[in-house]
Amino acid sequence: MKRVTGIGGIFFNANDPVALRAWYKQHLGIDVQEWGGTAFTWTDAAGNPTKGTTVWSIGAADGEHFAPSKSTFVVNYRVEDLAAVLQALRDEGCNVLEKTDDSEYGKFGWVMDPEGNKRTLAATSGTVRSMPEIQMPTPNPYITGLAFGEPVM
Repeated sequence: MKRVTGIGGIFFNANDPVALRAWYKQHLGIDVQEWGGTAFTWTDAAGNPTKGTTVWSIGAADGEHFAPSKSTFVVNYRVEDLAAVLQALRDEGCNVLEKTDDSEYGKFGWVMDPEGNKRTLAATSGTVRSMPEIQMPTPNPYITGLAFGEPVM
């Protein structure tokens, strides 16, 4: 069974998310949207859009979204079969969180790595789709996305 197939998103916590978003926008050219992040479209070698986007977002450090982790970021890994991967991780003695989420954005589960970092696993088939409010960024030749759901046009 194939486990991780790509990265669906990278989510940061920041003490001053507005200032940090502005820094990334000014210095790295990331087209940060009003909701606090952006989505990078997958492209082929010629720069043509392909199926998938990667979400990148900065939120406030006072939130509980990353709990029980103390990490300031979460990586959302794409998987083909969420239930099978979660069961395999449990069978291997990993700390898999009991909560799962089946929403309009897909199916999600969580595992704690050995350093105590919460990692999100997201199903990439079936109901997974991109967040409808995402506006695609202006292409940046230095930053490219990996994948998550369907492209947003």
